[in-house]
Amino acid sequence: MAVPMTMRRARRHLAAVALVTLLAVPATAGAQVGERIDLGAIALDATEVTIAQFRKFAEATAFRTEAEKAGGGFEWGHGWERRPGWTVYRPYGRDPESADEPAVHVTWHEAQAYCRWAGGRLPSFAEWQRAAYTETRARPSDGYVTGRTYPYPVGDTPDGMNTREPDPWPVHAPAGATKRGVNGLFDMGGNVWEWIADRRGGEALTAGGSWWYGTHQTTAAGAQWKPADFYAVYVGFRCAYDRR
Repeated sequence: MAVPMTMRRARRHLAAVALVTLLAVPATAGAQVGERIDLGAIALDATEVTIAQFRKFAEATAFRTEAEKAGGGFEWGHGWERRPGWTVYRPYGRDPESADEPAVHVTWHEAQAYCRWAGGRLPSFAEWQRAAYTETRARPSDGYVTGRTYPYPVGDTPDGMNTREPDPWPVHAPAGATKRGVNGLFDMGGNVWEWIADRRGGEALTAGGSWWYGTHQTTAAGAQWKPADFYAVYVGFRCAYDRR
């Protein structure tokens, strides 16, 4: 069954098909799902948590997400519209092309529960921001410079991220498909928003933007507050791990 598309997503799909053979996406060595990047005081998942990883957690703990209980998650159409059957395991209402696609349609509480099960937690915005924009490795890869803070999680320009700008990905991309960024991390900018530990009453912070947004939302200034019990096709997460 074809994936239901908003007009905007359909336009992006057609543009991506036309451009995929023309765009020179910077090569990456790929990401190993489950890899953790050492950032000193903490380690951070190299990629966003995937469908396959979340499924292991859910099966081990008999966990059901709010999107599953309610019959589906949200997409923006004429306002926020519930899409029947859209869940963390079937993000667009059908089986995903890859189980390494990001786990979306999860709330802040559900993301935190997964991270705790995995032995970690959601990162604070200070931790996330430093990891996303400031290269801390002694021997960086891909031309990044130790100690330098970049405007985008992939360097001086947004090229190679999955945003609403022309790129090969009409919707979210699987782990490791986009350009490897600062500190060897993938998709700290674009692809899907990531839940952050910071709270403001009933709201929680998200950072990094998504495939549906422009490049501004991938900068540090683009972080947004969302209801902590919100879930949508645009929002995922990754975990931080305290080093002992």
